Amino acid sequence: MQTLAVLSMKGGVGKTTVALGLASAAWQRGERVLVIDLDPQGNATMGLGVTDPEFTMNDVLADPRPGIAADAIVDSTWGNRVQVLAADRSLEHRNTIEGPLSSQRLRIALGNLPRQYDLVLIDCPPSLGEMTRNALHAATDALVVTEPAYFALAGAEQAVEAVDVIRLASNPMLNPARILLNRVRPTVAEHRNRTAELRDAFGPVVLEVEVPERNAITQAESAGMPIHAWDSPAGRELGTVFDQVIAIMSPRKRLWG
Repeated sequence: MQTLAVLSMKGGVGKTTVALGLASAAWQRGERVLVIDLDPQGNATMGLGVTDPEFTMNDVLADPRPGIAADAIVDSTWGNRVQVLAADRSLEHRNTIEGPLSSQRLRIALGNLPRQYDLVLIDCPPSLGEMTRNALHAATDALVVTEPAYFALAGAEQAVEAVDVIRLASNPMLNPARILLNRVRPTVAEHRNRTAELRDAFGPVVLEVEVPERNAITQAESAGMPIHAWDSPAGRELGTVFDQVIAIMSPRKRLWG
């Protein structure tokens, strides 16, 4: 079961948009997806149409015994192929170290989940705090989302290093991080320059495919719809982009590509 953590160093780079775009690509392929929302803002939870869940990730992390997480899973408005472990504001209090197994709580909680999902997506908070460390200890893959902006290089470097530390020290199942450029405007010189800077620094770690800045993303999110169901030229363009990203990040692509 592939578990993909989507992370960033700062807010406002469209991390949740990417997570939902990947969920949409898997949904379009007919796969079963579990989205785990570890961001206290709960944007992924809202984007999947989940409101007032009985249990949230705060409850799961408070009692990570196997079986608790299964009771907290709810269907999204996208249909029962895409399910959610929802976030709430109280997750903010979980972003600090809580005992010797603090960073392992999510991995323990997911230990006995039924193997019914083709993909588990974890939307991390915009930091490298304890929630993101929990995600990386539970993940098989990590995707760092950044914008082609001034601080992108330093932020991406810190995120890639954090993935490597956990991969080498405590989660040998975690693959090296990849970087995805989001909200790209190729006609803007600053974006072209920062994109070139990132590619020069990280080489093939940066995905060739880039996510362009399009209003269709926010329109689909506000309507509670997968981007692949948003019938517009921009929606179809973005659907193709996320299809490419999820194909690159898939285990089969990593093995044979």
